[in-house]
Amino acid sequence: MSVYIRRQRLLVLFGFLTLLVIIWEYFIGLAAAATTFTKIIECAAGILLIYAPEILNKLFNLKFANFIVYFFWFFIWLAVFLGTCLHFMTLIPLWDKLLHLISPMILTMIGFGILVEFLKVPNLEELSPWLFLIFGFSFAGVCGIFWEFWEWSWDTLLDMNLQRYRSGATIFTGQKALQDTMGDLLINLVGSFLFNLFAWYKSRNNPMYFAQFQIDFLRS
Repeated sequence: MSVYIRRQRLLVLFGFLTLLVIIWEYFIGLAAAATTFTKIIECAAGILLIYAPEILNKLFNLKFANFIVYFFWFFIWLAVFLGTCLHFMTLIPLWDKLLHLISPMILTMIGFGILVEFLKVPNLEELSPWLFLIFGFSFAGVCGIFWEFWEWSWDTLLDMNLQRYRSGATIFTGQKALQDTMGDLLINLVGSFLFNLFAWYKSRNNPMYFAQFQIDFLRS
């Protein structure tokens, strides 16, 4: 059995164990029926997301490097299973900000991979690393903006408070209402900047460093 399959199965097993914890909390009275149903849906979605790289590969011949997939799985573990389903988001201060720090690192990697694939340059040594660094940083930043649009949309439609504009019955106004959104965007840029700094350091001694991020896109 390959390392990839073993890691995938371990994460899926953790997801199903998390699902059992959610159901157990309901039966001992720690969670309401509505909350339990929502978390079951989120946990099931998290388990399905583990297979997202393979689904994309089957549907679009879209292939990511294994280390990008592992980093993605790590984020799913932190965000869905620990953060939402096992309450780390409420138990640990700034857990949400940790997620906003890690997610742009994945997006920066994907930005590198998109650029490598679309440029189709045989010898990447001919290109300045700054082209990759700027594109990766910009790609992660734009994705962070679209994520905030996503949160705003659900807050508008279902009042889910994803942007933390209220606490209990208190609705924030002015600067306080913007703190979560602007903080998320700032942390998103910091996460991308940190990974770009790491990539810049690695590329100094390896001009072909960015080649490993290549995404095979829509190839037969």
